[in-house]
This record gives sequence, structure tokens and C-alpha cells, in this order.
Amino acid sequence: MSVLDKIKGALKGHEAQADKGVDKAGDMIDQKTGGKYASQVDMAQEQAKKQIGDDVPPTDPS
Repeated sequence: MSVLDKIKGALKGHEAQADKGVDKAGDMIDQKTGGKYASQVDMAQEQAKKQIGDDVPPTDPS
């Protein structure tokens, strides 16, 4: 089991809180760096949110 799988398991059911944490962390990094790396931070936030949300099974329309 990879570290990412362990983290996903720990966050299961708490995705909204994890999203808020990702946002707060990104905002803190932007503040500390004066926004110098804002685009890279935004991309990292998007990727983190995608990974957090990957556990949601697709719905079957039929």
C-alpha cells in the first residue's frame, strides 16, 4: 500500500475538510512567497483536490 493510498483512506468521508485544508495551505504559501509562485501553487492545489476526490465511485445512469 502506497503512502497516497494510506492518506486517501484516512481522508475518506472528510473530503470537504481536506479541500479546505488544501486551500488554506496554498493561501499560506502564496502569502509567504508574496504570490511569486501562485500559478504553481494553484496547479498543485488542483492536483491535490483531484487525488482527494478520486475515491468517489462513478454513478451508473442506468
